[in-house]
Amino acid sequence: MTWSSRLLNTLYATTSTGLAWTAELQFRYGLAWAGCLFGAACVVPVIAVVRESVLCDLRRETAAHAAGRTRPPRASTDRARGCATEATVRTELGAACCERWWTSLGTDHDTACRAQSRRSSAA
Repeated sequence: MTWSSRLLNTLYATTSTGLAWTAELQFRYGLAWAGCLFGAACVVPVIAVVRESVLCDLRRETAAHAAGRTRPPRASTDRARGCATEATVRTELGAACCERWWTSLGTDHDTACRAQSRRSSAA
């Protein structure tokens, strides 16, 4: 794990602890709905810590595979799910129109774009 990942995990843990303490104070002296809100919010940094550790493991596997030290990992359920996600993203990116469509948030197309739609002046 890199130093930046460790720093992020420390910040996430500190944030989660602070939110949990705020939730406790709200339940004792404040509004119950605010305590519920802070209690739910203190789970979000925990999810970020888990995600950061998964990313660290994937980076380590990729680096080991690229260095030729290991075989490509066998497809597990998580890996298969990740491959399915990557395939979905590839399909969506392949279906995108053109560069100008991406940069104009879908309002304009390149002149050679196959999906170019003509705009009507009718209101």
